[in-house]
Amino acid sequence: MNKIKFLVVAFFFISFASFAQTNEQATKIGYANVEEILSKMPERASMQKELEVYGQKLQEQFATKETEYNTKLQAYQKGASTMDKVVREDKERELVNLEQSIQKFQYDAQMSIREKEQSLIQPVLVKIENAIKDVAKENGYLYILSEQAILEGPENGSINNLVFKKLGVDPSKQPAAAQQAQPQQPAAAKPATATPAKKKK
Repeated sequence: MNKIKFLVVAFFFISFASFAQTNEQATKIGYANVEEILSKMPERASMQKELEVYGQKLQEQFATKETEYNTKLQAYQKGASTMDKVVREDKERELVNLEQSIQKFQYDAQMSIREKEQSLIQPVLVKIENAIKDVAKENGYLYILSEQAILEGPENGSINNLVFKKLGVDPSKQPAAAQQAQPQQPAAAKPATATPAKKKK
């Protein structure tokens, strides 16, 4: 799908460029690497730290639920053979519900981390987008393309340094917390280490 979009954009660009040349008009085109710009933004460090703290809190909640499940599972396995049928079935239902609750928490936590990351990164992306628009206007660029979509082009077509200057960012300096550490997420594996004993007939 992305390749199709790129080919369509390329087609219209070639058509427009040909039209511009016939009318002796210069078409100034540049490109930017938004991922690179984002990686050098000073906000990156605080965003990463906040995401790590958020992920750690979710991990602690997951660990509490997992411990509760495993404790009850071990107690069930130890006493299942002597339990009354009604009590045993009640314990089994409780364990199944706990396991389902943990699985749901895993999914919800992972979605929550993605949403948190999006909410943190969105204002920075808007800031970068505005800087790119300003650079394009100030330097007479008609188009600014994404570097990731360019198959071939001149090195001097990149406007990254102009965007860095507009943002007041020194690209030679790495943000303090840019070690690419990822926020902890609840483990994807099921917490169950064993299953409830089968009911006696």
